[in-house]
Amino acid sequence: MMTHISLKPSQAQSLFLLILVLVPLICIAMSDSAAKPLDSNANTSSSSAPAVHIVYTEKPQDEEPEAYHIRTLSAVLGSEETAKEALLYSYKSAASGFSAKLTPDQVDQISKQPGVLQVVPSRTLQLHSGPNKLV
Repeated sequence: MMTHISLKPSQAQSLFLLILVLVPLICIAMSDSAAKPLDSNANTSSSSAPAVHIVYTEKPQDEEPEAYHIRTLSAVLGSEETAKEALLYSYKSAASGFSAKLTPDQVDQISKQPGVLQVVPSRTLQLHSGPNKLV
């Protein structure tokens, strides 16, 4: 059994405007709750402690990516051995770059190296998986 609701034009317009305003607000609220940092140190960049950073670089032309990444890190850390210890992962496919544990001073220095495009802190995000996880 279907019930037909009859609205006056002004009521229909009001309802439409209400929906038009509420839907984006609900989407924004859901997206804000969807990605939450898991690590408590995500916003503490003033600390001098090393933190994992992603270093995006130009794609090396005549050199293996990992060797290029180690060479770039060595220029800041002082030695190839220290660079190899600090290197956590080399990105070679979708992007060129690497992740490494760096202090804020080292982040500043490596940002100025030739071929370095961007340095960003690594963040771990937890996505909600359903309506019960929106808190």
